[in-house]
Amino acid sequence: MRSYRADVEAFVAWCDARDLVPFPTEVATLCNFLEDQGRTRAPSTVRRRLYAIRKVHRLLRLPDPTRDEDINLSLRRVRRGKAIRPKQAKGLTRNYLDLFLATQPDTVLGLRNRAMLSLGYELLSRRSELVALRTDDLEERADGTFQVLIRRSKADPFGAGRIAFTSPQTAELVRAWLERRGPDIDWLFCPVYQDRPVDRDLSTTTVKRLVKHAAECAGLDLDDISAFSGHSMRVGAAQDLLRRGFDTAAIMRAGGWKSVNVLMRYLEQAEHNVWASAPGPG
Repeated sequence: MRSYRADVEAFVAWCDARDLVPFPTEVATLCNFLEDQGRTRAPSTVRRRLYAIRKVHRLLRLPDPTRDEDINLSLRRVRRGKAIRPKQAKGLTRNYLDLFLATQPDTVLGLRNRAMLSLGYELLSRRSELVALRTDDLEERADGTFQVLIRRSKADPFGAGRIAFTSPQTAELVRAWLERRGPDIDWLFCPVYQDRPVDRDLSTTTVKRLVKHAAECAGLDLDDISAFSGHSMRVGAAQDLLRRGFDTAAIMRAGGWKSVNVLMRYLEQAEHNVWASAPGPG
């Protein structure tokens, strides 16, 4: 929603600068806007801005100009003019995870961070899914592991949810954090201030900062630190599953992917490493 709002504000500002009416807009105005944005923005951003403008027209019950064939032609010109391969986050694979866990400090914050990193990896969670978890979303199983309900996600806007499971090691980290956090906070993970858990949720930016700071503490070089993101746990876990022999359908179910195209971008580097390490014929 924040992105859509920024997209609409960009369109309104662009129209105001040219003394044009943004809503309802004309097909020619929208075509010019999209192609102008395409000079400095990624094609995916231009396409999202079109969707935002379409949504506002519908909400205001205005005639929708976004389906006109000229709009499709403008989008094609944008894609041809700036062919950009989507930037891929570096995968936080198991070897990185073990390194990051080992470098966390022996503090309340370090305890929370270890639980977040380990759980985020095993759930193949998006950063928004990780910070949205509540204590009630965890159910302890007879073997000491947790069953986790991820109630809502980017690919599941209506909240059908998906179920994921932890290892015994991650369950121990989560239990240690819950014992230190206390029973009076609903959010599974919360901020820590002066060694004390605070009763409010975390922002998604916290996950990104956590991953990058862990990479920095592990002594990685600047290029590697820059390549990690809040999605790195999800990417790395998917890559590890591929290396262990799981097929694409199983990985999609585990991570809640709806698009095989998105998943395949995540797996490209893992496939490269698998083939690079494979013995030659004979």
